[in-house]
Amino acid sequence: MRSFRPFPGSFRWLAAVDAFLRSGHTIRGRIFLAFLMLSVITGLLGGYAAFGIMTTGALVDKTYDRSLMSINYARAAAADLAALQATVARARLAGDAEERRHLEGRIEELTQSFEEDLEIAVDRAQSDRAAREAAAAKDAVSHWLAARREFGPDRQTVDVWQALDAHAAVADQHIDLFINFTAGDGFSYRQTARAIVARDVRLSIAATLGAILLSGIVALLLSRQIVQPVADASTVASRIAAGELDVTVPKGGDDEFGVLLRSMAVMRDNIAAMMQEEVSQRRSAEGLLADAVQGSTEGIVVVDASGWIVLANERAAALLGFTAAEAGRHRLSETCGSAVGDALLAMPNDGVATAETRSADGRWLRISRSPTRDGGFVAVCSDVSLLKDQEDRLKRGNSQLDAALSNMLQGLCLYDAEGGLLVYNRRFADMLGIDAAALRPGMSLREVAGLVEAASGDGRAFNLLMEQQALLQRGASGSLCCPIRTDCIVSLRQQPTAEGGWIATYEDVTQRYEAEARIITMARRDALTGLANRMVFGERLEEASSLLGEGIGFATLCLDLDRFKEVNDTLGHPVGDSLLRSVADRLQGCLRDTDLVARLGGDEFAIVQAGPQIRDDAIVLAKRLIAAFQSPFLLDGHTVTVGLSIGISLAPEHGTSPEKLLKSADLALYRAKAAGRGGWCFFDEEMDLELRRRRALESDLKQAVRNGEFELVFQPIVKLDQPRIACCEALLRWRHPVRGYVSPAEFVPLAEETGLIGEIGEWVLHRACAEAATWPGGIGVAVNVSPAQFKHAAVVRAVKAALAASGLPSNRLELEITESVLLTDNMATLATLHTLKRIGVRVAMDDFGTGFSSLSYLQSFPFDKIKIDQSFVRNLEVTGNARLIVRSVIGLGRSLGITTTAEGIETEAQLEQLRLEGCEEGQGYLFSRPVPSARIRELVAALGRNAA
Repeated sequence: MRSFRPFPGSFRWLAAVDAFLRSGHTIRGRIFLAFLMLSVITGLLGGYAAFGIMTTGALVDKTYDRSLMSINYARAAAADLAALQATVARARLAGDAEERRHLEGRIEELTQSFEEDLEIAVDRAQSDRAAREAAAAKDAVSHWLAARREFGPDRQTVDVWQALDAHAAVADQHIDLFINFTAGDGFSYRQTARAIVARDVRLSIAATLGAILLSGIVALLLSRQIVQPVADASTVASRIAAGELDVTVPKGGDDEFGVLLRSMAVMRDNIAAMMQEEVSQRRSAEGLLADAVQGSTEGIVVVDASGWIVLANERAAALLGFTAAEAGRHRLSETCGSAVGDALLAMPNDGVATAETRSADGRWLRISRSPTRDGGFVAVCSDVSLLKDQEDRLKRGNSQLDAALSNMLQGLCLYDAEGGLLVYNRRFADMLGIDAAALRPGMSLREVAGLVEAASGDGRAFNLLMEQQALLQRGASGSLCCPIRTDCIVSLRQQPTAEGGWIATYEDVTQRYEAEARIITMARRDALTGLANRMVFGERLEEASSLLGEGIGFATLCLDLDRFKEVNDTLGHPVGDSLLRSVADRLQGCLRDTDLVARLGGDEFAIVQAGPQIRDDAIVLAKRLIAAFQSPFLLDGHTVTVGLSIGISLAPEHGTSPEKLLKSADLALYRAKAAGRGGWCFFDEEMDLELRRRRALESDLKQAVRNGEFELVFQPIVKLDQPRIACCEALLRWRHPVRGYVSPAEFVPLAEETGLIGEIGEWVLHRACAEAATWPGGIGVAVNVSPAQFKHAAVVRAVKAALAASGLPSNRLELEITESVLLTDNMATLATLHTLKRIGVRVAMDDFGTGFSSLSYLQSFPFDKIKIDQSFVRNLEVTGNARLIVRSVIGLGRSLGITTTAEGIETEAQLEQLRLEGCEEGQGYLFSRPVPSARIRELVAALGRNAA
């Protein structure tokens, strides 16, 4: 038997394959070795295809599940940051404390939402650069919030806003970079997936062709190992069959053919035995073929020319609807109704055909049909469900990524390393005013700019792309921002990609720029009147101070409306706001173009006026302003008259620093209002000395509260119809260690302004109740209560605590209030007074008749007592008007069932007149001066009252 010899010039590996096949000592061994080689080739090809599909699927998952989700959460963080900036701006401008607290709470919520969204976006990010940008954005926001807390809650200067905006801009920049990097990563993964798919397709085709070639070579080599020996044996057999029993039988080897040839020598003597051996061998070969067909993972069907199913393995039989044992008893037409049968019947009868169908259980099948020489065909059915699912997922991932790019709010362009356009979205085309269909992959930036120039008559969009081209030529990444149309401002950001190309995003920032312009305007203007605010006024003062060296002085005027509070209290705040707007218009009408008026807050205004004759100019302006306010204002059907008080300081006469001048003008305003309102006053040094004395007194007052320098004296209130003490009024005294006794008229208003009156008032209540508890039964104590104690109903807690600590019955405590208590938050004050009445405490209206609305208060609250002011009692003997007023008040109290008490009785004539008018109680030096608590019993005895 001749061995196979390689052709001259053949490859060495061909010889290796031949040697490998020769290593099988039997034909079966050689077939088995060939089968192993083909199986290895098929396994390697299938494994490579599966690995490529899994790699592509993983990249698609990364692109969708991570990149897009990270971008979404990053955009949510950007929205939180924008809302946070707007809320901080509102908090800076908010004048109301409640609104500011609400906005501060909103700032905390937005800060937490921003951090949570950014954390999720970082968790879904796929690159270290994106994570670094997110961390930088978070740090920038932290610095921004820290700077904001450092600057405090008050309205700030432009420098402060610029410092805060710088931090916010850094945060915006890092968030934009984070989004760009994440989008770039997602796009890179998508491109990588596409590249891998393309590579796998090419390699799969090449590997398939290589496998077919290698299989052919193996089959060729195997045939040369088998066919030639078979031919020799066939020749010998034919000659023996023809009766040539003397034929020379070649010497065989150790394999089956050697055995066969040796047997042929015997066959000459025993033809029957030889024939039987040949039949046996053929049956063995058919069994091997049937085993191979039945063991295949593919469904195999053989149909003859008449349409009968000759062979079907178990897998194919199950798909056709019968068992493998029933093959040969069914025609192909009988399989109609099964997915495979219908597909085979629908295929053309000649030629090779392939089709895909879906079985009843949902699996996808690929059917390949090849004709046989006898007119029939062989069909192979493969399960491709996994491949179809992977293809569907890949298509869905690509379509979702395309949808994300198409719906981005930013325009996007991606260029390769050669400067050719790879990817763009519709937003880019719409923003630059070109048709998206005109863009095509591979275009350069210059070609895109040409489209923009041709589509728009405005060259600004073209200029933007040319500036971008210049930036690229310098090899730099960065940002550009400029208008491309009248109504559109675009911010361009470009960054290089890892593949050597670059990505550019185009964002419409028109609204952002407009909002920033509005914020700057709001930061420098008073929201109610439109006048300059305190910040602008301070800048003008600084500017005027810088010109003092050139001999140009200036005046600072502080203005305050007289009786403005009465307008708010009687007509409401909306009318008050209208009045302020009208006042602003009237003030501006009195000024020159070079003067500036600003609203500092409430009803306080200020004017800065420069000129060479500044004192004379300031006097003229002050007179003109006061004269302008002589005319009333007509507001929503109400005629309102308010006056104007003005304080003036001059530079450099009264100082050079803006703070000193504004403070001096404010002191002059205080003096002008004290002089009777509706006037003006220049600052002088005496005012500063008075302020210093006031501050020293304020410091001593705080020290007095800590050191317990206060004491109480009591002045009796006597029943006029019988000589007995009904009540004693507690009067506060301050014994200063250096000043001696300080008048209550001097320190009580100061205590109310500084907030110390609450602590002092509680001490007075506790001490007065404790002293009254030691007096004879039936004698009450009257305590004056400041309006400040009514804030937050603090007086109710203090009264309850004082009564509980002293054990004094509540009906022996009387609280004296003035109508000023009811001027502020009238409803809340009335609620507090009703609470005190329910406790059992008596309430008296002090200094009755001196206010402008006392009668309305008597109607709104049932007072137990009204006290006639001593100014009316003192004039009883002088004018008849005082007598008529006293008579009217007493008659009013009698009609309402309210006790009347006259203050300041000093003469018997006054007492007699009050008795004739029917006054019930009296108080004054005629009965007793204020005395310590220990002398109350002596006064009771002196008036003949039985202490028991």
